[in-house]
Amino acid sequence: MNHESSLHHPLNPKFTANPWFGPATLLIAGALQTLTFSPFHLWWLGPVSVFLVLSVTLHQTSDKLFRSGWLVGLGLFASGVSWVYVSISEHGNTPIPIAILLMVLFVAGLALFHGLAFWFWGKLAKQHQIRRLILFPAIWILGDWLRGWLLTGFPWLYLGTAHTDGPLGGLAPILGVHGVTFWIAATGAAAYALWWMFRAGRVKAALATAVLILLPWLIAPVLKKADWTELSTEPQTFATMQGNIPQQIKWDPDFLRDQIVTYLGMTEAHWQSDIILWPETAIPIPQGQAGQIIAHIQEQLGEQSTLITGIPWYGYSAQIDDNTFHNSIIAIGNGDGIYHKQKLVPFGEYVPFQEILRGLIGFFDLPMSSFSPGPKNQSPLRASETNVMPYICYEVAYPDFVAFNARHSGLLLTISNDGWFGDSIGPLQHLQIARMRALETGRYMLRGTNNGVTAIINEKGEIAKRIPQFERAVLTGEVFTAHGSTPYMQTGSWPILTLAVTLIVFVRERVIPRN
Repeated sequence: MNHESSLHHPLNPKFTANPWFGPATLLIAGALQTLTFSPFHLWWLGPVSVFLVLSVTLHQTSDKLFRSGWLVGLGLFASGVSWVYVSISEHGNTPIPIAILLMVLFVAGLALFHGLAFWFWGKLAKQHQIRRLILFPAIWILGDWLRGWLLTGFPWLYLGTAHTDGPLGGLAPILGVHGVTFWIAATGAAAYALWWMFRAGRVKAALATAVLILLPWLIAPVLKKADWTELSTEPQTFATMQGNIPQQIKWDPDFLRDQIVTYLGMTEAHWQSDIILWPETAIPIPQGQAGQIIAHIQEQLGEQSTLITGIPWYGYSAQIDDNTFHNSIIAIGNGDGIYHKQKLVPFGEYVPFQEILRGLIGFFDLPMSSFSPGPKNQSPLRASETNVMPYICYEVAYPDFVAFNARHSGLLLTISNDGWFGDSIGPLQHLQIARMRALETGRYMLRGTNNGVTAIINEKGEIAKRIPQFERAVLTGEVFTAHGSTPYMQTGSWPILTLAVTLIVFVRERVIPRN
């Protein structure tokens, strides 16, 4: 290896010589990323985490990179999504040892995506450390994209999501969350390069790199103030009911009537609101059995009012020439439309390999775990003259899915039942993800949940109003419809993914010859 392809290590050799130093650093670096998200909001730890990752991996031989990437992912997901234990153990009626085992398998499995990305990074860049440094941001976002797509995807804990309140948030309406992530990774890599340049006496190159890497950090806050969409001048009144129904009785037939009475009572003073929102499966029986409930709602609603609610839907599907069961949302009153959830949660809404897994443990037999995905390209709901695009629970985590479906809507809404995750950080992360989708699309996002976090999110991704978790309460406010599209809505993530692929080809084949 020639001296131009080798960078000095920035950390004390006394520490790096310890065989536990590398694995520990990678686990900590992964865990630091969790602190960038809600409820911690330490977004500045993103580049710090990347710097620490590179301090260990940049000098490693290619055969060690898979394990190193896996350790980064393990640190991230063990600290960031271990809340799945609550749904497996407390609500899945699964013995604690088995629940812990399933959680560990879930976390370790997700970490494989980081392992694969780092392995690919090593294969592309070989032992050339400068090439590795340049390619790192591209490899990182391609790994993120793969994780959000393969096997239905798990698009959670993207580094860019932390910048709903960070300085790079202004890039989201242009490049989306992957574009923000790219620049976070690039910043960490540049920090490593700057250390080396100053040490090598390359001051001019260091200053040029610093200016280039800091430019988006300075421009993005200005961009966030830009109005990518035009809001209506007249607001619509909005009310959403947070029923705080305990998960233990949610699907108990003895408590179905009490749940409906609860939501009707909470809506009593708000029937005249323009848009009324009940959360996911607030009506916990299929629409074919809920005729009297729906008729009563229609009678109570004001002439200009629309109530939108989650409800299971069972009926004939021409696509498969059979009856199907969907997790759905319908509009009642001065509006119409029905939407069937497309992105289902594995084990929560459907069970993969159910012929084998059903009956083994309670977690594989959760109530309402036999849903089918809805068809693609569904139309928005209509509330009076406003097109409202709904996303049910987990769907709001898919950036390109949300942006594409938002194109013909003036408002976005998401309903959820985060009672599955108890008093963990999961629901707070979920809220932040919804905020990023609002920022990417330049639209209000109305969020109705069973037990929190229920909120009105404006077109800048800011929380305009919210109510506390774990309380029975009504959130009211005014919302504005949006016209037009952000650049990200038009292009999706393709520009930044294309940039990543182009960077890989250009750097690997032309800028730096192969060793």
